[in-house]
Amino acid sequence: MPSFKIAPHVQAPLILLIAMISMQSSGSFAKYLFGQFPILTVSAMRLLLGSLVLAIIFKIWQINFKQVKWSAIISYGLALAGMNMLFYLAIDRLPLGIAVSFEFIGPLSVALYYARQKFDFIWVGLAILGLILLFPFNQAAQSLDPIGILLALAAGACWALYIIAGQKPSGISGNHTVCLGMFIGMLVLMPIALFFGIPAHTFEPTSLMYFIALAVLASALPFTLEMIALRNLSALSFGTLMSVEPAIAALSGFIFLGEQLLWNQWLALATIITASIGCTYTTQQAKKNLDFKSISNI
Repeated sequence: MPSFKIAPHVQAPLILLIAMISMQSSGSFAKYLFGQFPILTVSAMRLLLGSLVLAIIFKIWQINFKQVKWSAIISYGLALAGMNMLFYLAIDRLPLGIAVSFEFIGPLSVALYYARQKFDFIWVGLAILGLILLFPFNQAAQSLDPIGILLALAAGACWALYIIAGQKPSGISGNHTVCLGMFIGMLVLMPIALFFGIPAHTFEPTSLMYFIALAVLASALPFTLEMIALRNLSALSFGTLMSVEPAIAALSGFIFLGEQLLWNQWLALATIITASIGCTYTTQQAKKNLDFKSISNI
């Protein structure tokens, strides 16, 4: 029987796409929960239950804690906590796709920093054009909250730190890194949530089911997949491929929340996806050429 296998250079982008779909679908679900729970409660419970799910799945008790490089884990966890809390505060004030557009300035900055070849700048430039098109200029004065924009930009800064921290050697597997990082993030957010008050009905069975679903969609699944992708993609490729995220967020907001897309936002989707595909293709071609030269020199 024929065996169908996905080529290694396609696996990482595909894994990243699944992670983004899961993450942005969960964003719509989180906005629904904001009507029933405080935003900080939703954020803290997401990391708490997400870390517990990962602890069980990846058997956290098997970690050799003597090998853990805590500086890498703590920086990863702090970035994750900031990204999580600030983004949720932002989408409470902004449409989902617009919030992600501003947040994406963080990973896009990482892509620009690592850009080296002329094609790199072309694809990053297309991604920037897509973000500009995604911004609803004709509605900006009426619908965009300045505080929401600042929160989204701050979440983007944490996102950039998250990418950089995720590539640092932690002394343990990528899955265990995500798990411990989420525990660190939870330890940061939970005291803040407790200070502002966690409603008693948060811990009722029905509420816990909602939070478990959110934890899997928004944390456990995408963060694990992103960690796998980070190990197999350059910082440039990862940062530019993540340009698909605002497009997925805009579509998720449209499908689940009824947030309407303008004509320029639909054009932005095509532009951003083109940049992502182009980045993937040229990066892999450059890698093949480098491998060919290495073999030729043997």
